[in-house]
Amino acid sequence: MTRLYLASASPRRADLLQQVGVPFQRLDYPGIDEQVRPGEPPQDYVLRMAEEKARAGWDALPAARAAALVLGADTTVVSATGAILGKPADVSEASAMLRQLSGTRHRVLSAVSLCSGSAQHSCVATTWVQFRALDEALIARYVATGEPFDKAGSYGVQGFGALLVERLDGNFSTVVGLPLLETCALLEAAGVPAWQSPEAL
Repeated sequence: MTRLYLASASPRRADLLQQVGVPFQRLDYPGIDEQVRPGEPPQDYVLRMAEEKARAGWDALPAARAAALVLGADTTVVSATGAILGKPADVSEASAMLRQLSGTRHRVLSAVSLCSGSAQHSCVATTWVQFRALDEALIARYVATGEPFDKAGSYGVQGFGALLVERLDGNFSTVVGLPLLETCALLEAAGVPAWQSPEAL
């Protein structure tokens, strides 16, 4: 039986896998360098991050891993000007990101990578997000919730940040951090089906 490991500390990704009935184990793995390379396009960056996380997770598995798969994922927000917006370091940076996104249509890119050692398969999903216009008082109130600080682009669409969004063009799960259609297609091809019975989870 193939055992799936999730190389992510994100509770949101774990929740999404559980939502579609995919059994998995959480996996601690060494951190990777998440710096954007000079001139690196957003799609290349987010794909590289997902692949490096999956590979780092694979390398952290014990020796008996022949029937194992490791899933890595990464999400980034790309502003209307093309800037890559990762997780903010502090209140000032979170507020600045939200000002950039205010009243604009921007992209959220989520990459997923499935590593089995010798083989690695990956893809990137895109969803467009339209933000409402945000005034300084609203930005300050939202930042004060603490929600922006572990989120790419400084917002979480599945939380309080839902009130910042006017419209989504694409898949909601992509914005949350794990594109379910693409993820499940990779898993199904590797012999890990969705919608497994609760007893299997």
